[in-house]
Amino acid sequence: MLVVMQHGAAAHEVDRVVQTIVEMGYEARPMPGAQRTAIGLVGNDGRVDSSRIEALPGVARVIHVTQPYKQVSREWRPENTVVTIAPGVSVGGESVLVIGGPCSVESERQIIDAAHIVKEAGGNALRGGAFKPRSSPYSFQGLGKPGLEFLARARAETGLPIVTEAMDPEGARIVAEYADCIQIGARNMQNYSLLKEVGRIGKPVLLKRGMAATINELLLSAEYILAEGNDSVILCERGVRSFDPAARNMFDLTAIPIVHRLSHLPIIADPSHGTGLRDKVIPMARAAVAAGADGVLVEMHPEPDRALSDGAQSLYPDQFTQLVQELRAVAAAIGRDIPAPAGNGVAARG
Repeated sequence: MLVVMQHGAAAHEVDRVVQTIVEMGYEARPMPGAQRTAIGLVGNDGRVDSSRIEALPGVARVIHVTQPYKQVSREWRPENTVVTIAPGVSVGGESVLVIGGPCSVESERQIIDAAHIVKEAGGNALRGGAFKPRSSPYSFQGLGKPGLEFLARARAETGLPIVTEAMDPEGARIVAEYADCIQIGARNMQNYSLLKEVGRIGKPVLLKRGMAATINELLLSAEYILAEGNDSVILCERGVRSFDPAARNMFDLTAIPIVHRLSHLPIIADPSHGTGLRDKVIPMARAAVAAGADGVLVEMHPEPDRALSDGAQSLYPDQFTQLVQELRAVAAAIGRDIPAPAGNGVAARG
């Protein structure tokens, strides 16, 4: 439930509403706005009797949030949320963010080279997994903490913020020491202990849609993070499993406008996992930006043929450069832009 105060409502009137909500056994979250204050009621599983609140001085109206998710819904917050992952690097505004890099961190030289390629092509952030959940226990699982240290060195050289994955609550705390944005992968979308932990940590979170998850389930997973007090959540469409083996997954472009209608959170697209095929990544990335995605997450490896994971869907460096150029044209056509990379003052490769 959302309590909207009258324009110019006094501070003591807002405090009275907050006190009443607490007395009713719920949590109150005031949200001051430019024109008026709204107060969210948190902790209700069903419809709340609002008559006691509606009668209070300064209350303009009470809105019952109809979705099973509350704080994620656009009813709760009509304006778009902009998530800042580093100074000058934000998701959810007028700009379209480009995040690039390899599936996994394989060596210090590999990830630093990848970071320079991403930046020189015009990308805004670096992705790379230090911890890798794999279908087979015999596949490369990532370098762990040394991989995080290599990512930090790549950031120091290029100024690009880091997006990297956490797999469990304990690992999330370690990742948070190094990363600018914590990624929750598709396999962990409903790992509720992990979702609660990243909510408490408070760093920006990139939450990927599960391989067989509905949009409703994705938004409910995001609700877990917001319920812990962290509203810096970026959603990610990365394709869902289908019956057709022609592509690795079915890249659900319709999820982008649907999420924008239902939620105030930004949503980006991962055409690399969404298709699983290198030659499909560039056209589907263009389509995602045209559909309104707030950014793209793309796998690029300095030497895809030698990649230890997901080489078949990783772009070559020249393809990544081509992609950024084409995305700039698509973004401009719909009144958006791709900002210049952050950290332009850092030292170049020696």
